[in-house]
Amino acid sequence: MASRRPVLRIFAQCTPRSQLTRPLLPNHARSSRRALSSFPNAPGRNSSRSSAPLTTYLGWSALALLAAVPLAYKMAIDEPLKMDTLAERDEKLKAEKGVSDLSPMRLRMEKFTKEQQRAIVRALEEVDGTKFQVDEWQRKEGGGGITCVLQDGKVFEKAGVGVSVVYGTLPKPAILKMRANHKNLADGEDVPESLEFFAAGLSLIVHPKNPMAPTVHLNYRYFETTNPDGSSGAWWFGGGCDLTPSYLFDEDAIQFHRSLKDVCDKHDKDYYPRFKKWCDEYFYNKHRGESRGIGGIFFDDLDETVSDRENLFAFVQDALKSFIPTYVPIVNKRKDMAFTEKEKEWQQIRRGKYVEFNLVHDRGTAFGLNTPGARVESILMSMPLTASWKYMYEPEPKSREARLVEVLQHPKEWV
Repeated sequence: MASRRPVLRIFAQCTPRSQLTRPLLPNHARSSRRALSSFPNAPGRNSSRSSAPLTTYLGWSALALLAAVPLAYKMAIDEPLKMDTLAERDEKLKAEKGVSDLSPMRLRMEKFTKEQQRAIVRALEEVDGTKFQVDEWQRKEGGGGITCVLQDGKVFEKAGVGVSVVYGTLPKPAILKMRANHKNLADGEDVPESLEFFAAGLSLIVHPKNPMAPTVHLNYRYFETTNPDGSSGAWWFGGGCDLTPSYLFDEDAIQFHRSLKDVCDKHDKDYYPRFKKWCDEYFYNKHRGESRGIGGIFFDDLDETVSDRENLFAFVQDALKSFIPTYVPIVNKRKDMAFTEKEKEWQQIRRGKYVEFNLVHDRGTAFGLNTPGARVESILMSMPLTASWKYMYEPEPKSREARLVEVLQHPKEWV
């Protein structure tokens, strides 16, 4: 009641005493028709007579305000304003301020991966002489992506470079499961029913035609949750890059690993041995008893327990930027080498093992296919155009093929 008294006083001050006992509607109807000719200085009107319609108008405005106050209060209690989603807030932020070093990390990671996607596509197009097909897509849940694919090129049978930006909501069971590795995902024991999340990354796969040129895979990504109050919650980086040759050239393996070690050592001397071992263990076909390839680096869940966010972002940037100067010289060296039908057949068999890992063991593939609104074509972009499965196939003893299998069964230290 106290909140209404100031409004009542305004209403009483704005309404002439002579009108307080009159019916308001007829007077308002008559005065409103002559309002424009009743302002001060209108010809043929004195000031006392011209002020009456104006005060009537003010009185009705106060009455409208009086009616609106309890209505607005009821709406605030019964129907609170709906807040924008994280995706909508980020779109507004990008439109109003763009993306800079002061922007949220999620927007900086999205911008960086899109820049690197363009650079990598240009570099691979220069090697092959064929243009990528560029496919932009949107998710109704928020976000979208750009998938660039080259098929049946001169050098590459298939190459895919994809950026995905995913907004979504983690239900409580998913939050509880993820807390096993991220205690800061929800504070204390009060786990919310849901949390908004953001995930962005760049994934790459290149399958050359020539069996002497190695397949390469790369992925760098960032994940973040948002607290109920809109602030940034848990976050972490993940990624890596690994080489999968059909025919092993030691100098290529050494060059590839040395490049990755140089990037790691620039940020932390412990990174390379730790992430190299992680890669050997992760890209492992358990049912075959052998690694998918000759490794590289792999890491996941890098958060504040490892380093601060800016330093980890700098590491991911350097690692992704190293791809072109690391892989392009290798593929240029091998793409025109002579090969036999038998060697091509071995490449197809090795690709079959590659497919097995991606569909059976890879967590990224499983996460993508189980995400609501999943875009299957982009998730399965890594699959080669051709592969082969021959029953009980074994390479000849002491052959180049047998040496590769030996290395895959017993990973080497290349640098």
